[in-house]
Parts: sequence; structure tokens; C-alpha cells
Amino acid sequence: MRHSIAILGAFAFTFALASAGIVRAVEAGDAESGKKVFAKCQACHSLDAGVNKIGPSLHGIMGRPAASVDGFKYSDAMKNAQLTWTPDVLDHYLTNPRKSVPGTKMAFPGLPKPEDRANIITYLEQAAGAAP
Repeated sequence: MRHSIAILGAFAFTFALASAGIVRAVEAGDAESGKKVFAKCQACHSLDAGVNKIGPSLHGIMGRPAASVDGFKYSDAMKNAQLTWTPDVLDHYLTNPRKSVPGTKMAFPGLPKPEDRANIITYLEQAAGAAP
């Protein structure tokens, strides 16, 4: 019984921290490896503010609502997705973008390896920054 209470208490504490944005479910990756994975993305995405390509700029992506980059024409699916880009949301989305947001214009098939997603998310956190 005491063990069960301790587990429940630890779960409640972790949930409270995660809700406050202090803990994330996605393991932190390696930014240098993530930069290499990002090579798959840079034909369509820039990390520079205001530089849209085939896809929107990823500058300031962390904490930014989806479909919110000025000057980029998003699909109706992305406009209606009501997502905010957090590590956990990006992890889910990057697994299979077309399955995550059916109707998205993003043709990229996704990153099936969890370590690739963790690495690119860590890289984006460092290189692209957070929303203002």
C-alpha cells in the first residue's frame, strides 16, 4: 500500500511539473545530431525569421501556434488543427505529418526513429528559439 501511494505521489508530481512545462515527455536529444537530421528539412524550411520557403519559417517555433507565420499560405487542415508547437506535439507530428494532420500540404513522410525526432527537436529548441 505504501509503495502504491509513493508511485501515485510521484506520478502526480511529474504530471504537475509537465503541466507547468517543466518536464517534457520527449527525451532531450543531441542538438548536433539534430542539425544533421534537419538537413532533410532545410529544402523547405528556414530557421531565419521571415524567410518562408515551400514551408513556413521555423524561427521561434517552440510555443508558437500552428499556422501563425505571417505571409505563409497554410492548408485549411493546418489552420484548423489548433496545435501549439511543443516538443511533445512536434514529436507526434514529425512521426507522420499527414497522419497527424490529415490534409496538410507537408509532403514529408516523417521521421519514424524516436531518436531522430528527439535530436531534431533539441536542435530546433536551440537553433530556432521560442515564440516571442
